[in-house]
Amino acid sequence: MNRIVFLGTPDFSVPALKAIVLQGYEVTLVVTQKDKKKGRGNIISKSPVKAAAEAFGIDVYQPVDVNSKESLDLIRSHKPDFIVVIAYGQILSEEFLLIPQIECLNIHASLLPKYRGAAPINWAIIKGETQTGIAIMKVEKGLDSGPIYKMESICLDDKITAGELHDILMHIGARLIIEALEEIKEKEITPLKQDSSQVSYAPKLNKSMSLINWNQTCRAINNLIRGLDPWPGSVILYDSKKIKIFDTSYVLINHGKKPGTIIGVDEEGIRIACRDGYLMVREIQLSGKRRMTVKQFLLGNIIKTGYQLGDD
Repeated sequence: MNRIVFLGTPDFSVPALKAIVLQGYEVTLVVTQKDKKKGRGNIISKSPVKAAAEAFGIDVYQPVDVNSKESLDLIRSHKPDFIVVIAYGQILSEEFLLIPQIECLNIHASLLPKYRGAAPINWAIIKGETQTGIAIMKVEKGLDSGPIYKMESICLDDKITAGELHDILMHIGARLIIEALEEIKEKEITPLKQDSSQVSYAPKLNKSMSLINWNQTCRAINNLIRGLDPWPGSVILYDSKKIKIFDTSYVLINHGKKPGTIIGVDEEGIRIACRDGYLMVREIQLSGKRRMTVKQFLLGNIIKTGYQLGDD
């Protein structure tokens, strides 16, 4: 039985942890980020990985700095054969990477070397990629630059959201890390160096990306909305109010309207002029409210045809 120290924090990491435990590996320690205050009541909330580890009865460690001497000494004391990292949230030092007897592995949600960095799922959609996937790589000092043990791709359509893709890829990652661990143990696999000429990056998302510039193509706007769903969401300014919009499609047509003009509203949705057609919006969310269909919203609210978005 191989000993593993597991590093992860959000929902995306949980299927991999569960798969490793259920495969019979001895996970002696789970390292995750500190508990955080959430919601209007500032309720202390543990990370999804911490909750999963506690359910399995695994010891949990939540350091401020995983590269501190105290952290390194503790993790060394577990004598791990492997360290598995997935969406942990801190950069690992060279000293840390020398700890495992066999390998330090990372599960990354892109077809490396494309979309290294914090938000590969979102940026693959925002950039209009037709495929993405999961890579299992050796962790080294650079940002997601280590050689790749395994990679699996999936095709993307123009409807999938970042939230939906997140849920698909986290289960592929769980399956692929088991395959990688088994093949590395049996010396059946050799990592391949990444092609540095094909590198691209996926920086963190922020709320400043949310406000839509309507003077873009329908496709670019639709990709952005899908890539920012569920967070931070895409925003329109209507009557000085911020409204998030979701569940969109588009029609390419010469409409003669200024981009950002609301050109139609009915139970099916809101039609908004773009540079080369119009966007159909089917779901919206007011600040502090739940998501709802446009049909539900129109039962007690009005959206005016002819309104110019962005002129508030």
